Amino acid sequence: MHLELITIIVEAYDSAIEFFVETLGFDLVEDSPSLTDDGRVKRWVVVRPPAATTGILLAQADGDRQHRTIGEQTAGRVGFFLRVADFSEAYRRMVDAGVSFVTEPRTEPYGQVAVFLDISGNRWDLLGPCEPEVG
Repeated sequence: MHLELITIIVEAYDSAIEFFVETLGFDLVEDSPSLTDDGRVKRWVVVRPPAATTGILLAQADGDRQHRTIGEQTAGRVGFFLRVADFSEAYRRMVDAGVSFVTEPRTEPYGQVAVFLDISGNRWDLLGPCEPEVG
């Protein structure tokens, strides 16, 4: 058993794909035409980090209720966690790409961490290993 997909509600498919693929370095796994339950056109868009098994379904907001949840899927809490092998390189690359960080990097018992916002305004932890001790 594994968690296959989670959904993030986005304003628009193409800008969300660009953010996750070009900015964060995720793979575009699928971008297929689909239909809503009532027959309207939509897309089935899945992205995921390289070599990951869990993906993100990017769902374009449909209607007022879904538009109100953009960026608020976890009520302002960090709801998504992106672990990287090289924290400093990932942080620098993301800053250079214009990703908005809302905290400075810090070291916690579980590793290095900094909070950033995705294209929709959801909070993510960028996580890396603990820095090696000098000496």
